[in-house]
Amino acid sequence: MIDAKDYPNRVLGQRHLAPSDAVDRQVVMANLTESPLGWLARRGLLDARQVAAGERLRADHYRAQLSSRVTMRWDAAPGGRRGGADGADRSTLASLEARRRFDAAMEAVGKGLSDIVWRVVCEGEGISEAEKGLQWPQRAAKLVLGMALDRLADHYDNRNGHKSLDKRNDTGY
Repeated sequence: MIDAKDYPNRVLGQRHLAPSDAVDRQVVMANLTESPLGWLARRGLLDARQVAAGERLRADHYRAQLSSRVTMRWDAAPGGRRGGADGADRSTLASLEARRRFDAAMEAVGKGLSDIVWRVVCEGEGISEAEKGLQWPQRAAKLVLGMALDRLADHYDNRNGHKSLDKRNDTGY
């Protein structure tokens, strides 16, 4: 039996597997704080470049404050803490910049692939939950997510001045 005190940086808990995923048991101990990207990378289904691109998008999603809220915001009304250009709140400007980066990245991924990226990377849904939500067949999301993360990594590479191996843009196709 796994003991939580042996893993101080993890939040261990029981997770129930879907019958199609269960090999020898339906209830397993899992690190509840591990992202779906980390889970896929540990199993060799994503490479480091794909994971880095996904984590960068997830950070922008978080900074842009795009996550769904469960309750009302109870922080102080804007106006008390002012700073930056023309009195604009620095956190608001950072949020707007993150939103711009997030939107550009999702546009680069494309309409057909952005759904799976948003569900798995940004909202932290598992692969099987994302497949059910999108009404896709089993095991389709792993392949599509890999293609989407490749596009996302190409987007980030091109924005940072790296040359992409894809020559279609140079020939006009």
